[in-house]
This record gives sequence, C-alpha cells and structure tokens, in this order.
Amino acid sequence: MSATTQPSTTEIPSITQTTTTLLATSSTAAQTSTSTTQTTTAQPTTITTSAPTQTTASTPTPTQTTPEPTPTTQAARGPESGTEWTVTVTRVIDGDTMEVEFLNGETDTLRLLGVDTPETTLSRTNPSEFEGIPDSTAGRDHLYEWGERANQFATDELDGKTVQIESDPEADRRGSYGRLLVYIYVDSENFNRQLLTDGYARLYESSFSKRSDFETAEANAQQNKVGLWDFDEPTSTPEPTPTATEMTEAPSDSVDIPPLPSDGDYDCSHFDTQEQAQAVLEQDPSDPHRLDGDDDGVACESL
Repeated sequence: MSATTQPSTTEIPSITQTTTTLLATSSTAAQTSTSTTQTTTAQPTTITTSAPTQTTASTPTPTQTTPEPTPTTQAARGPESGTEWTVTVTRVIDGDTMEVEFLNGETDTLRLLGVDTPETTLSRTNPSEFEGIPDSTAGRDHLYEWGERANQFATDELDGKTVQIESDPEADRRGSYGRLLVYIYVDSENFNRQLLTDGYARLYESSFSKRSDFETAEANAQQNKVGLWDFDEPTSTPEPTPTATEMTEAPSDSVDIPPLPSDGDYDCSHFDTQEQAQAVLEQDPSDPHRLDGDDDGVACESL
C-alpha cells in the first residue's frame, strides 16, 4: 500500500483569538485617542490664563509719565533768582521807593533805578541836587511840594497793582540800603522814565543801560519847565509908602505931637511949640493942614 500523505500541521488562529487581538488593538487606539484629546484640551487653558495677566500689567503706564507743572514753579521765583518778575505793590513809601510781594510770597523793598524824586521831609530837601533850584526857603519849599506830588502820583499809579519789574545787568543789583534796584513797567511803559518826563524826578547819577534815554527825558523837562523845573524865585515886595494921613498920625521920635483934633485938622493953636507944628509939616510936606501959610517951609512961625 502506498503511504498516505499527512496534512500540514500549520495552525490557523482561531476566531476567538483573532477577536481578542482586535479588541486589544481597539482598546489601545482608544487610549491613544483619549490621551490626544486631553492634550488638546489643555492647550487653550494655558493661552486663556496668560492673556489677561499681560493686559492688566500695562494699565498704569500713562499715569507714571505725567509731567510736573514746571512753568508755575519758575514764575513763582523770588528776588534772588532771575532778572524779571511779576509783583504786587503793597506800599508806596515815596515817589521812588516801594514795597512789593513776589508770586512766591516773598517781600522786598524796591528803589527805582536811575531817578530821584524830592524828599517828602522838609528838613531833608536838598536844592543843590536839583539844577536851577536855589538853596533858599522858597527853593526848599518848592522841592518839598513836588516830593509830595511825586509820592501821590506813584500811589495813584502803583499802589495795590500787579506790575512787571526788571533789574539792569549794567547796574548794581541792590543799593547801599539793600533795596532791589529795578525798572517798573506799567502796561509796558517804563514808570522810571515817566517820572523824568513829567517833571517828578531828576536823573540819579549812577551807571545803568538806559542812562542816555533818561538824560534826554530830563533835559526836555528842564527846557520846557515841566513839573518841579517850573520855578521862579519870588521877588521881594517893596514897603508901601505911608499915606499923608498915616504920616500925620505917626508920632515923632523926638517931638511930642498932640493928638489929631476930632475934626481931623490941625491949626497952629493946637501946638504948644513951633517944633510940634514943624514936625507935623515935615511928616507931610504937602501941608494939608495949611500950617505953612507963606510956603517958606516953616510951620506956625508965630509960635
């Protein structure tokens, strides 16, 4: 007998095993999918959380860059800083001296630069400082009057008002009494120069940049006799000549003349001596009492 051929012994997986493998593979894929889903979900969480944090941090930046009000601080400087200021005149001492308050609250005394008004105290007036004004009682009285006028003018123009003042780089900053030397400007007009133009002041001998202009203003005022420069020395008044009646009634130094009669007319019978009658005739040579009948210059020759 021929030998019988045996079938192959290779195993074919059973359906059960194949199913189990597929389920395992499916489970692994599901796990992988779940993991991927979790990772994807976490990404927007991170982005959403960080975005508001950056926006909040930048909010206060504009407040930190706000500039300080520098111009106000500069405008409020005091007398020891700068050369120009805005001040309020709190008191007028005389025509060329004032007290003021600065914007920062400091106070100071000003002396007007380049001018000198007459003193407001009679005993301190000095005519020798003012050309053409004599050193006499009339001259001193004249300057005292114009010192008062200058004081009143400055009071009317400046007292209580806000004005601009300016120092001069060619002049001392302060005078011998410590006062701040300045020009005052009222509505852009130089008040110092106005005092010269209107004859309230003379040019003060000192160094300053506006000296030439001020000299011209003073010269014009002097030439035109403006203000204090309008002065004429009063002439002496002659003694009045006594009237005939006053001469008749006047007593003689050497002769005792009888009183005038009630009718106002002497005759020779009213005298005790010829000397008395002669004294009356000499007081009034026109002889209103007709004591010299023959016009020889001798009264009552019969006595």
